[in-house]
Amino acid sequence: MVLEQWVLLAADAEGAESKNAIMVVVVALVALIALVSIIVLMLYGKLWFRAYMSGAHVKMVNLIGMTFRQVTPRVIVEAKIMAVQAGLGTGDSRSGISTDRLEAHYLARGNVPNVISAIIAAHRAGMDLDFDRAAAIDLAGRDVLDAVRTSVYPKVIDCPDPQKSRKPTLSAIARNGVELRIRARVTVRTNLAQLIGGATEDTVVARVGEGIITSIGSADSHLDVLENPDRISKAVLARGLDAQTAFEIVSIDIADIDVGENIGARLQADQAEADTRVAQATAERRRAEAVAQEQAMKALIAENRAQVVLAEAEVPRAMASAFREGNFHAQP
Repeated sequence: MVLEQWVLLAADAEGAESKNAIMVVVVALVALIALVSIIVLMLYGKLWFRAYMSGAHVKMVNLIGMTFRQVTPRVIVEAKIMAVQAGLGTGDSRSGISTDRLEAHYLARGNVPNVISAIIAAHRAGMDLDFDRAAAIDLAGRDVLDAVRTSVYPKVIDCPDPQKSRKPTLSAIARNGVELRIRARVTVRTNLAQLIGGATEDTVVARVGEGIITSIGSADSHLDVLENPDRISKAVLARGLDAQTAFEIVSIDIADIDVGENIGARLQADQAEADTRVAQATAERRRAEAVAQEQAMKALIAENRAQVVLAEAEVPRAMASAFREGNFHAQP
């Protein structure tokens, strides 16, 4: 009986120890879970609560996963809150402004806040700009927000650009040879449909400058241009200079026009001077040829005189020979 009691006591002691061990493990797990929950709430609770109260619907699991994917959760949450508050439908994960798509654009080195701000501005202005196009423009290296602003509020470009050109004005010559110095201002707005792959401002400025010079060069007189400066703007706009560019030309205004030098008269004077020099050179050549011919004739005269003298010297010899030979007789 005593042995059986000892066995029962030993079994009860082992059961109590195992229960105590299980309780310790459970308490440790609960404490660990509580500690992790507290840390998660401290790190992501504020962001999650902001997203929840704004209707952005960002899950806590997504916030935790962003950290492991090296994505800044605050950027994604604030961007999605902006989109929701602006009335943009977040939609599904494939076509709308979802958390996954925002993360993907962030990981592609895109500027997520700038893209969302551009979409909101376009939406307010009634422009058709979805997330895919805005993200593509941003990844192409263009400032999509500035492009939307330029599309809403046109931008003025100086032609020529004083920061990139050494000359402050464009120089063009009319048919009568008079130089005109012109400074133009080009008003453009962004063409979002051609922003990707379209030419930049430098191309627009170059084309406008070429068009102005061509228009002035086709004028019969500089007075015609001074009388109607708008003919330049109309002629340049009619050429469709904004083709294949990222901008649409709204207007071309002549800001300043001055009369320069009379290039035609100067060229004519230079040509006359050149013709005079050619004529002088030709006359000098002819004079030199005449002098040389005169000297040659003088030499020929001297040669002929010498021959005459030689011939005269032969006369006495002939007479003497005739006397010696008896061939010289007086006439009866």
